[in-house]
Amino acid sequence: MTTKPDEFIPTRRSLLSRLRNWNDQASWRDFFDTYWRLIYGVAARAGLSDAEAQDVVQETILSVARKMPGFHYDPSLGSFKNWLLVVARRRIADHLRKRERDPARAGRQGQDSSATAVMEKVPDPAGCQLEAVWDEEWQKNLLAAALARVKLQVDAKHFQLYDCYVLKQWPVRDVARTFGVNAGQVYLIKHRLSALIKEEINKLEKQMH
Repeated sequence: MTTKPDEFIPTRRSLLSRLRNWNDQASWRDFFDTYWRLIYGVAARAGLSDAEAQDVVQETILSVARKMPGFHYDPSLGSFKNWLLVVARRRIADHLRKRERDPARAGRQGQDSSATAVMEKVPDPAGCQLEAVWDEEWQKNLLAAALARVKLQVDAKHFQLYDCYVLKQWPVRDVARTFGVNAGQVYLIKHRLSALIKEEINKLEKQMH
């Protein structure tokens, strides 16, 4: 599936308004595409398995859907980002409690080498540790959105050069040789695109409220 530049953008007021209509499938798809990676990533980092994290995504979306008919977005009372964290945190806590009630299930998770962390290392869903994880994942989404936007604005070769040098962290000599430029041009392109990306991140952050 092709990722659209706006998929990671924080929810706009107009989208929240449209979500009051459960039958507006296009708006709900937009919302899901925007947030599922964020919710999944936080659930996985809280120690849940792939299946549990997917369940958290579905349950969080359903919880939002149930609240939407009477939902009124007032930025003065807090950001939608923080409200969504509260909803997702409750669903994550529900799954952690299920493990505690089912020792056999918890044991299976502990034996699974793909599990994100053992129970002793799971962040407290009620504390600031999960909030830090949420903020980190949120910033990753902002960066992904900014990169997608900038990719559409600049020369394809320049973006590939930036990707190799900054994101993939190739040595500058390898980047220069691969793209047929000198080191000075590599630094110049990096500086230009970094400024554009920072500008796009600032624009996206203003859309949080």
